[in-house]
Amino acid sequence: MRNQLTLTFMQLDTIWESPSANKDTIDRLFSDIQVETDILILPEMFTTGFSMEPEKLAEDMQGPTVEWMVEKASEWKCVLTGSIIINSSGDYMNRLLWVTPSGQVLYYDKKHLFRMGEENEHYTSGREILLTKLNEWRFRPLICYDLRFPVWSRNRADYDVLIYVANWPESRREVWKNLLIARALENQAYVVGVNRIGKDGRNISYSGDSLVIDPRGQIISQTRPFQESVETLKISLDELQDFREKFPVHLDADEFTIKN
Repeated sequence: MRNQLTLTFMQLDTIWESPSANKDTIDRLFSDIQVETDILILPEMFTTGFSMEPEKLAEDMQGPTVEWMVEKASEWKCVLTGSIIINSSGDYMNRLLWVTPSGQVLYYDKKHLFRMGEENEHYTSGREILLTKLNEWRFRPLICYDLRFPVWSRNRADYDVLIYVANWPESRREVWKNLLIARALENQAYVVGVNRIGKDGRNISYSGDSLVIDPRGQIISQTRPFQESVETLKISLDELQDFREKFPVHLDADEFTIKN
């Protein structure tokens, strides 16, 4: 049914700065999925981990990972999304790619760079939002630290699913959960948060805690922490629209302008 969406997300133990090994892991995990899916969501920097060495790891938009994503989106007949390190005319971007089965490649560059991890010293901030569609569904994908900034995430009646791909450390796991729930409630949208597990090359630990939350703020899918996991579920556009009609808080939302 067009008003239902089947989404799959992978909670990965990302191997440090090893794109080929991480893509092999994704191949292996996808081969175990028993149902067709509309979209597969991968974590932030899923080929490398949260590395601050873009000079040695960045690819361009004709590079091997983009080529791999185009190939797999076609083969698996689903949208494939997650972020990687991109060299864009000499600027290093933490770039989320949105790749369709037809080979279309859209992207979003992370706006809020995590200064406590020195991301702002190595990467260039994005300025443009990405709004995209799949059948009747509208999506707004964002990256990790963006989660802390509700204005940047605000729904202006232009999306149904808000996605955050992340490398969010275990030490702030409760903040992760609480902010994801808040974003679902305030934006009356499904929220998907996809995080990694394991330890990275800087000895930072990640618990995963990947979630899907409905517009009422209820967790409808949740991975086990610290475990590699693949989750697939269906969500309903009819249920979302019905809730918005019965409880139309968006009609009283404040107007504002973002100045980049």
